[in-house]
Amino acid sequence: MRCSVCSFDNRAGAGFCGECGQSLGTAVECAHCATQNPAGQKHCDGCGRPLARPAERRARDPRSYTPAHLTERILTSRSALEGERKQVTVLFADVQGSMDIAERVDAEEWHRILDGFFAILADGIHRFEGTINQFTGDGVMALFGAPIAHEDHAQRACHAALALSESLARYSAELRRTRGLSFSVRMGLNSGEVVVGRIGDDLRMDYTAQGRTVGLAARMQQIAAPDRVYLTESVARLVDGYFRLLELGEFAIKGVRGPVRVFELAGIGAMRTRLDVSRSRGFSRFVGREQESRLLDESLDAALEGRGNVVALVAQAGVGKSRLTHEFLARCRARGVATFEAHGVAHGKSVPLLSVLELVRAYFGITERDGEAEARRKIAGTLVLLDDTLRGELPLVFEFMGIADAQRPAPRTDPESRQRQVRALMARVLAARSRSEPAVLVVEDLHWVDGASEVFVIDLAEAVRITRTLLLVNFRPEYAPTWLDAPHCRVLALAPLGAAAATELLRDLLGDDPSLRALAERIEVHAGGNPFFLEEIVLSLAETGVLEGRRGAYRLAREPQALAVPPTVQAVLAARIDRLGEREKEVLQTAAVLGKEFPLRLLAKVSAIPQTALEALLQPLVAGEFLYEESFFPEAIYAFKHPLTQEVAYRSQLAERR
Repeated sequence: MRCSVCSFDNRAGAGFCGECGQSLGTAVECAHCATQNPAGQKHCDGCGRPLARPAERRARDPRSYTPAHLTERILTSRSALEGERKQVTVLFADVQGSMDIAERVDAEEWHRILDGFFAILADGIHRFEGTINQFTGDGVMALFGAPIAHEDHAQRACHAALALSESLARYSAELRRTRGLSFSVRMGLNSGEVVVGRIGDDLRMDYTAQGRTVGLAARMQQIAAPDRVYLTESVARLVDGYFRLLELGEFAIKGVRGPVRVFELAGIGAMRTRLDVSRSRGFSRFVGREQESRLLDESLDAALEGRGNVVALVAQAGVGKSRLTHEFLARCRARGVATFEAHGVAHGKSVPLLSVLELVRAYFGITERDGEAEARRKIAGTLVLLDDTLRGELPLVFEFMGIADAQRPAPRTDPESRQRQVRALMARVLAARSRSEPAVLVVEDLHWVDGASEVFVIDLAEAVRITRTLLLVNFRPEYAPTWLDAPHCRVLALAPLGAAAATELLRDLLGDDPSLRALAERIEVHAGGNPFFLEEIVLSLAETGVLEGRRGAYRLAREPQALAVPPTVQAVLAARIDRLGEREKEVLQTAAVLGKEFPLRLLAKVSAIPQTALEALLQPLVAGEFLYEESFFPEAIYAFKHPLTQEVAYRSQLAERR
């Protein structure tokens, strides 16, 4: 018996397809309301929605619309099989008035229209590493932050929604022009904790999310105006500043107690990094980095004397790489040294040369307001002023920057050769500029840059050696570059703040009210010397009413039963944990159930892993600073490096597994 969805030849009498799990009976299930309809019907007799044809159902098989690396993660992950808790952002998209449109066109034409619609949705969602986990008849449900956790899941969802809005606007205009149809799409977003995993029976299993977070995202889509994106306050808190939001007020939402504040996603905001957000709130006191600041100043002095060099700042998320960089750049500018910056972004690995183009635009003084002609003028003026022999390289630079001059095109060559030429040219530009003035180049979050940008940075690191240029990069420990072994390169590893510095920072955030003394001690232990964690915990306590007053002058309003992990911190740590191998992650989660410290012998017994094999699995966890060996005599005892890592690894597991 051949399956109408995937064409697999099943044995005679089979009830379900052995390849895709589709029912082999005559019934057709409605994707919107799950009603079983007789074969041949065009519309569901339960809800009236159009029924998918066999070819359409095949196009929506999860294996055809989920990227291979995510499919593999779902199929091989124990946590995906058993289920786990994750911080995610859920996106719903739906065609407005789809039943009316379906009645106006032939069924095959409607099928083609929906195919184009779903192709646009899949491209936009996958571009930002979202997962389409459910088709809803004339729309989709997508997850950002699962199966692989992302610390910027809300930002990715908003970027995807804006990209989809642009693509769907073009698609709608085409349908209006060619078919006379009014095609509008509504989208809704909500962020929060969900239980995700594969659900179903042995014949058909789907990766999905369950919980209140999902339902509220669906409600946002249902109340959204046509061609608009509505989101909840939980999303707004995570993306405010990164995106422009319009507050629409409080709405009464069916099934939700109390009013819900709703926002409309209006566009990209002015902020790009977490440091930008901190700056907008007002920086906290800069403490505990005297030694590192002195070493950076020494490296700048060496560059000013003609000994160009590279400095790399390495630390876990939140320890203070970006703040240290910011303070150093302020001192550079105070000394009259030109500075140029670029930043890696978490969703940027799939965008070639994203960071390098930002650095080059900064180098030539090009802003977002500049048109192509003005950008070419700035590049030409800079290069010719530096060295008139560089005039002949202008067409190459223009093409690389995406602003080619039709009157003076660059010689045709393959992309790889062109990039080599540009990298060689930038080395010449660095040398030429160095003869007139020194400079500091900065690439932040190097662990997130795309491969092409990384090659560019490596070439810059070699080129600065014979110039009056300092190249400053920062990244997290999981990025392990070998090119920093050169003599002119220095690596500075940032440790968490010491007790005195952490206390000073916390006093700046909280104030000195006597009612806060016991709470301050708990926060300090909880944050483990991480400045970002300290700030987020205090902010969370203020938002939930535990603290009243203002920053630096808080007082205790009520005693908290426990210090909850803020969603921002939880997302950062969960993303770190999810980058581990499957077995290492399982060992870490098992250890988290045992406690903040645990004997190796006990971990081996509970995990049912032989001790020799377990020691090998613990090595990358120690190297990645998740765990450390607290003692080895009379027996080996390990402990979590940071208390919040243990808590997040513990909370991510379902209670029955714990």
